[in-house]
Amino acid sequence: MVYDACVEVKLREGIADPQGSTIEKATDNLGFAGITNVRVGKCIRFQVEAGDEEEAKNIVSELCDRFLTNPVIEEAVIEIQVVG
Repeated sequence: MVYDACVEVKLREGIADPQGSTIEKATDNLGFAGITNVRVGKCIRFQVEAGDEEEAKNIVSELCDRFLTNPVIEEAVIEIQVVG
């Protein structure tokens, strides 16, 4: 089966996020009050072929550990769903 995978990569709690800080400051300067705790991450979307959803999630998890994230400073949130 083919599955859609969405991997949200974000900085771990406690890791400084200078991009987020810059965006947060800019929103105030642009007149958007109340925007706080801005964190910048990335979303990686792709398809994966696997026997079942659990296998697909395991493949994506290993890909994250070995290639898509820096496990020292980043964490991944994985979403898997059947294509169709």
